[in-house]
Amino acid sequence: MPYKANESRRHRIPKARYRIQNWSAYDAALRRRGDLTIWVTPEAITAWTPASTSRRGRPRRYSEIAIEAGLMLRLAFGRPWRQTEGLLGSLMRLLGLDLPVPDHTTFSRRSADLTIAAALKADGAVNVVIDSTGLKVFGAGEWHLEKHGGKPRRSWRKLHLAVDPDTGEILASELTSSEEGDASLVGPLVEQIDRPLSAVLADGAYDGEPVYQAVAVHSPGAEVIIPPRSTAVPSDTAQSAPTQRDRHLQVISACGRLGWQKAVGYGRRSLVEVAMLRYKTLIGRSLRARTLRTQKVEATVGCKVMNIMIRLGMPISHKVL
Repeated sequence: MPYKANESRRHRIPKARYRIQNWSAYDAALRRRGDLTIWVTPEAITAWTPASTSRRGRPRRYSEIAIEAGLMLRLAFGRPWRQTEGLLGSLMRLLGLDLPVPDHTTFSRRSADLTIAAALKADGAVNVVIDSTGLKVFGAGEWHLEKHGGKPRRSWRKLHLAVDPDTGEILASELTSSEEGDASLVGPLVEQIDRPLSAVLADGAYDGEPVYQAVAVHSPGAEVIIPPRSTAVPSDTAQSAPTQRDRHLQVISACGRLGWQKAVGYGRRSLVEVAMLRYKTLIGRSLRARTLRTQKVEATVGCKVMNIMIRLGMPISHKVL
């Protein structure tokens, strides 16, 4: 809303400048992202080959944590499966370990049924910002269409994210087809968060009673901050027992939408946009897998890679006046 309100005079507003306060620590964190031992941990090496189960049939040669380590290495450095196989093999030789390395076909096949272990372990109530973005699957790029013409045949998926605005970490994620609605994924997202919710923020596309109910089922005392539509009307019990949505409408009626945004701290919602830009910059704007099941695993591992990078260190900046 503030961006739209200033759109006519945007060219006269100077771009904000920020200065990083912890540059030394952030610079060290950026270098650590290239440390291979961050992605192939000692725990993964210890459990590289699964123990015998004494069951009938051929046992698996590689544990799930070994396949997950290869997938994280692939996404963190943006390499195809064959180069990931070579990178992992060279790492084993440099460490002096006599461990087998999965070939690229094993990585591709096993990643479809991979169960990803959560990387986040924290306590206490948390604020959550929810939104979705698109990830390209295949199709000709914009330059190809402009050069040669033809009908665009691009396909994409929706990545739904629940982000902690205070830390930038991705608390929950869900990858769906482009036909899925945003509001219908609020329930599955909050179910993945095993901490009580303090507040849930989202844009106007999530305005509706099902979203309020999904949040109330998870955390009955959570505050839901979603801007009502311009055509929204109060409920029948707005005078006697107003709902959260009714109270939002009352504040908007008294102070306007900009006043409501300042009163409830709606500006924090933009931090999910930062998280989506961070994902597309570091992991990529397109999916490498070709089936939806494997793409779901890839997106989940990509979010885990993002959280590991965030926990290594983030910049602390302040606005230069």
